Amino acid sequence: MTNTFWQEELETLDRARLEALQAKKLRESIARAVQSPFYGKRYRELGLSPDSIRTIADIVKLPFTVKDDLRDAYPFGLLTCPKTDVVRMHCTSGTTGNPAAILHNQHDLDSWANLVARSMYAAGARPDDVFQNMSGYGLFTGGLGFQDGAEKLGCLTIPAAAGNSKRQIKLMMDFGTTVVHSVPSYLGRLHAVFAENGLDPRRDTRLKRLFIGAEPHSEETRLRIQELFGAKAYNSFGMTEMNGPGVGFECACQNGMHIWEDCYVLEIIDPETLQPVPDGEVGEMVLTTLDRQAMPVIRYRTRDLTRVIPETCPCGRTARRIDRITGRTDDMFIIKGCNVFPIQIERVLMRIPELGSDYLIVIEGKPEGDVITIQAELTPAFCTDNFKELENLRRRIIADVRDEILVSPVVQLLSPGEIPRREGKAVRVNDLRKA
Repeated sequence: MTNTFWQEELETLDRARLEALQAKKLRESIARAVQSPFYGKRYRELGLSPDSIRTIADIVKLPFTVKDDLRDAYPFGLLTCPKTDVVRMHCTSGTTGNPAAILHNQHDLDSWANLVARSMYAAGARPDDVFQNMSGYGLFTGGLGFQDGAEKLGCLTIPAAAGNSKRQIKLMMDFGTTVVHSVPSYLGRLHAVFAENGLDPRRDTRLKRLFIGAEPHSEETRLRIQELFGAKAYNSFGMTEMNGPGVGFECACQNGMHIWEDCYVLEIIDPETLQPVPDGEVGEMVLTTLDRQAMPVIRYRTRDLTRVIPETCPCGRTARRIDRITGRTDDMFIIKGCNVFPIQIERVLMRIPELGSDYLIVIEGKPEGDVITIQAELTPAFCTDNFKELENLRRRIIADVRDEILVSPVVQLLSPGEIPRREGKAVRVNDLRKA
């Protein structure tokens, strides 16, 4: 460890050495994967083996893995080791059918903790920080994933879990919390509780850094969070199928998330043709684990849309960076012939100072055509009974959203707290056409 890097040699490998390391680790991952019932059968039928990979470019010879494969293989169909070697399971939050369950041995947990520590260190966290984790624990990976990483880094860790805002604030003030991890939607609600109690996190806490992720969010949301808390907010990327947090993270430069390529292979493909797209072009992210033993996952289609940032990062790390997630291929909805991603609407709403951080998009099918309704909460400072002011604001939102998505929405302005709250990820879209 140096003042800049957690693992300098790995974080600064030149491209040729990094790709040679990836090819070696990919062959090892395939050799392990074929010991599982799922990959063993699939690769035998296709005549694939570790010898199929000479360079990392040969990864295109391997078939994609999709979420239904993981669900169909539930619970042990992708396991490559004896069950007695497995020490933890996490799974996705599917509401119907089988979830995607990911199994870890001790090596896997140690590797994952190291990547989270590396991520936090890249964003400026240090062993003398006080880290408060406002993420759900249990099957959701954001709790234990960040907990293990922060402990590996050497921070005093506060496993506060999600919710209970008054307790969160008390812990922050009593223990001098300097770093927080949370889903971005919760931080807006937390700030409202600060204000209700006559407190200002910019004045009354020691916060320096906020780690945000698990929800697609716009740059406008990040800037609003930074303004509310007076601390830098760093974007992170992770998913249960790839471990959880620690797959990608912004460094102190805040200009894209480094994917830790010594432990993952990153591809961006056209979701229609399934062919690679050039760096800089938006496509679907595909990831492969390189350092997971109990359950390697090869060429997993994440459904997340992003792009590789072609330029090198001033921080000196050579791992490629991805831009923020702009949405998911399965999040997009079509309204009056227009393709719309929820994050497009969020960008508009977060630029309007009269609006709070919570909103809900409701889509209904009606005889005259589909209708999109945006329910948006006002800030406490703008709550008013002045009909003219509210009507002018409503019309401004309609015009701004129409300019962004080419469809005029219905806008309902709500008082703070009217939109139902839930722990964990916020629900931003309620598509009643699917009901």
